[in-house]
Amino acid sequence: MGEHTQTYHQLITFMKELGRLKDTTRTAWTKEGRQESVAEHSWRLAMLAFVLEDHFPDLDFHKVMQMCLIHDLGEAYEGDISATIKVNLEGQLEKEEADVRKLSESLPDRTRNKLLDLWWEYNKVETKEAKLVKAIDKIETIITHNQGANPADFDYGFNLEYGRSYAQFDPIIRAIREIVDGETQEKVKKPD
Repeated sequence: MGEHTQTYHQLITFMKELGRLKDTTRTAWTKEGRQESVAEHSWRLAMLAFVLEDHFPDLDFHKVMQMCLIHDLGEAYEGDISATIKVNLEGQLEKEEADVRKLSESLPDRTRNKLLDLWWEYNKVETKEAKLVKAIDKIETIITHNQGANPADFDYGFNLEYGRSYAQFDPIIRAIREIVDGETQEKVKKPD
């Protein structure tokens, strides 16, 4: 066991640093009106993927689950930036990549490179797995907004177009998005 002790220490160091995401809030609120953390969002995204697995037998769900868990690691230091704020996407990805590198610097090289490769695969949105995770990431966020105790000036209408294009790759995801959009339209008509 002694030969692996350093690796175990590296993993524990990573887990401690990863704890930052429990305290990093998003622009989303729970039913009770508490701001949601990035960690909570990632967990619920992974659960959404889990319950969709049987509908996508041709996808690598090991990879899908990993993407769900790591997709927002780049928010560990600079936080979540609301989708309503226009940013330079390329510049934002560079900042997030630097944060993912910093967050994972304690990991063994092989593990760190695997994590970074997976994070880039998600952000390039070229594989079926990345397309699914990107689409359900947006859907999970909208579900949270629809059931959350949001500020009085919350713009539900923004969500009707938010990430819509990502849902177009598959009829199942389009159907789920339509249901969620219907709930959003109700919120637009009659916010809580």
